[in-house]
Amino acid sequence: MMNKNKFRTPAILTVIIASMIGCTKQEIGPLMDIRPAVSVTVTNAVAFRPDPTVVTSKAAGGNIQIILSIPANSGRTIKEITRIAANTSYTAIQSTGTTGFYTITPIAVNSTTATFNTTLAEYVVKAPGVIPANTNTELARRFYFKLTLDDGTVIIPFPVRVLYLD
Repeated sequence: MMNKNKFRTPAILTVIIASMIGCTKQEIGPLMDIRPAVSVTVTNAVAFRPDPTVVTSKAAGGNIQIILSIPANSGRTIKEITRIAANTSYTAIQSTGTTGFYTITPIAVNSTTATFNTTLAEYVVKAPGVIPANTNTELARRFYFKLTLDDGTVIIPFPVRVLYLD
């Protein structure tokens, strides 16, 4: 009985070590968080809940401004905001159709910074949904952007939330 245990422990250790050495890092897969080569930030975000959040208010007349930016040292510029959707998921912005978008007309940019302006009144018309009856609540639908860079690269950054304040 004692002789069997002497051989069992090294055999188990050999299998464990071999399986650890045989593992390789998977570069792409369904559980990978793949990031674009050029990052997009919302420079006027006031919070990350977990997505970037901008604010509007009654006092500001319901004006909504979202400033998207890529690093100046990336060597790229944003050619255009190709599509904008106000939705509850990425489905609309990933669609190849022509309906369901906040605006389908591309907005020319040709810079490292793109500014999108709209109003709460326009949001009510273009993104029908639950409009906050109270202030200090988040709009029901997030803004999704499809950006095209000067080299043709398409980037879909994180959605942007809008917080409606007093």
